[in-house]
Amino acid sequence: MGLLASAVVLTAAAGASAAPAGRTQHRLAPVRKAPTPAAKAPVQVPVATPAAAPAPGARNSSSGLNLPQNPTLFGAGIPSVVKASAIVNGEVITQTDIDQRLALLAIANGQPIPADQLETLRTQVLRNLIDETLQIQAAKAEKIDVSNDDIDKTVKRVASGVKQTPEQMADYLKARGSSIRSIRRQIEGELAWQRLQRQKIENSVNVGDDEVKAVIARMNAAKGTEEFHVGEIYLSANQGNDAQVQANMAKILDALKQGGSFVGYARQFSEASTAAVGGDLGWVRPEMLPEQLSAVLRTMGPGQISAPVKVQGGYSILAVQDTRKVLTADPRDAVLALKQISISFPKGTSPTAAEPVLQRFAAAAQGSGGCGGADKIAADFHGDVVTSDGVKLRDLPPALQQMMTPMQVGQATRPFGSIEDGVRVLVICGRDEGQSDTEAPTYDKVFAQLNEERVNLRSRRYLRDLRRDAVIEFR
Repeated sequence: MGLLASAVVLTAAAGASAAPAGRTQHRLAPVRKAPTPAAKAPVQVPVATPAAAPAPGARNSSSGLNLPQNPTLFGAGIPSVVKASAIVNGEVITQTDIDQRLALLAIANGQPIPADQLETLRTQVLRNLIDETLQIQAAKAEKIDVSNDDIDKTVKRVASGVKQTPEQMADYLKARGSSIRSIRRQIEGELAWQRLQRQKIENSVNVGDDEVKAVIARMNAAKGTEEFHVGEIYLSANQGNDAQVQANMAKILDALKQGGSFVGYARQFSEASTAAVGGDLGWVRPEMLPEQLSAVLRTMGPGQISAPVKVQGGYSILAVQDTRKVLTADPRDAVLALKQISISFPKGTSPTAAEPVLQRFAAAAQGSGGCGGADKIAADFHGDVVTSDGVKLRDLPPALQQMMTPMQVGQATRPFGSIEDGVRVLVICGRDEGQSDTEAPTYDKVFAQLNEERVNLRSRRYLRDLRRDAVIEFR
């Protein structure tokens, strides 16, 4: 994972003592929030085409400006290339700030940023840094302080998550073109925004008793229907920048298809309030989303990522982490005790040469008699045995989930892996079906999530107002 946690799991650490930034404004997530999506989830691109453009005759969003259709332009032209640095209400964002944040993204993805994407991502990073600066400035204006001690504690948690000290993490970042200062700034922005939301927004949000009861009734009525654990990357667009935003989304999708971290890209580039939690929308049903997104979501399965979808105000990319049925027991909630038997082949072994060994290995695994025979099989094939308890079936790769769902204690999987990296089998030593969420959501949980939705809607409007009123000079 390298230092992925520094850029991807940062919010989990930063928000350990504060409510997460939450969800986007157009959905209510069902009751149980799932963990942050895995940083390297398999990427498949399903048939999920963008929604159609607005119908002819739809209201033009610029009509209130009463603009001439063929204006005469005065003065010097705007340069086609704007250098990526800025002054935001007197506070400077330097080229170094942008470069170090870009390097942080490359570290999160575990690979360099492709050259053809660099300028597009640089522009997006600048926009994010502008928002981050506005959030910190707004918090300071409200006398909200994020102390160095607060930041130090979060840095320590981030570093410990990758088994490093803060000093070691600082050296790691510096050697790869980023800095501990860049992470500290990101932490300050997130903590400042969370505290500002609590002070200015959360206390003014009201959720009615009837609203909560209506949601619970809908959840009960939806029992047995499918819901999805979804991530989202959202970029806003208007008539003036629509083509450029589409191009940016296409480049982000291309990076994801090449193995980029969805969580990392969501954190760094998404303009939705869920950016702070890696784009995580939690568990949602298709009908809870805007029509354009729900139509795409119904075509997707675990591990898949959609093409950019046109929605009101911009474009979204969806990622499905998992699926389940509402208030219904799921066999993938089982918790397993496993033994893994691994064998390896000499470098350069051909598939033809390996085939007889694989056949014998498969036969031995199927006739092992359960976990008690695993050590003998490993010895016979000069392999290794690893024991692992408390493994959630739904945490396994989708192909293994499908194979192991009907399996019983004592049974072994088919061999899987590769000749180059080793072939293995899993033997089930124990199986606990676990406890599923088959009961209706509680009043308190629904109330909390409705409240969170409204807080985040107002937060996005508040940030929009900060952008509108800011004095920003690009250099």
